[in-house]
Amino acid sequence: MCTETFLRLPEEKRGRFLEAAWGEFTRVKFADASINQIVRHAGIPRGSFYQYFTDKEDLFAYLLEDVQAHVVQILRELLDQTDGDIFQVQLALYDGITSWDRGHPPMLDRCFRLLKINPGIDLQMLLSDKLQEEMPPELLEKIRVTSLARQDPEYVRTVFLMTLGVLGRSLMDFLLRPERTAEIRGELEAQLDIIKYGCLGSCRANLSDT
Repeated sequence: MCTETFLRLPEEKRGRFLEAAWGEFTRVKFADASINQIVRHAGIPRGSFYQYFTDKEDLFAYLLEDVQAHVVQILRELLDQTDGDIFQVQLALYDGITSWDRGHPPMLDRCFRLLKINPGIDLQMLLSDKLQEEMPPELLEKIRVTSLARQDPEYVRTVFLMTLGVLGRSLMDFLLRPERTAEIRGELEAQLDIIKYGCLGSCRANLSDT
């Protein structure tokens, strides 16, 4: 993570450095990102970089924290709008992302660029630190857990990760083939239904009887 030296920088200088870093990481794949390019665009000596971060992996992890916080905030807002339904929230997020016709908010735009040029990264990976051990309280408090088979936090986290995983794959498909937006949405809805209802006929029959 960043050093105290970085945190003590004047806001303008710190912002300029982060803009340069985002510019480089959204220009080329992570493996090809260059510290030299970052410091050149930030207007600082290369040696200053190592006073702020250990290496580019350290800097990249710091940037992802901002992405994670932003996505969690969006999910919180959508959970409010969907009455805590974790299945509807993923559809709402897909609809919101694919219907913006004037460009995405800056942080989401950066997020999508990262996803597009780094195919090994998906939404679930971007949020891995937030969800690695437990459900973030700011999300858990918004989820309507009474609609799930179990209400313990670990179960809720597992189900949420599953829904986030299929959303991430759908968004990757959309980024690569935007002409299939509606078709991809249908596939996403079908996959969410499988998670929601299961794939055993007996389970669906039992649900229809209730």
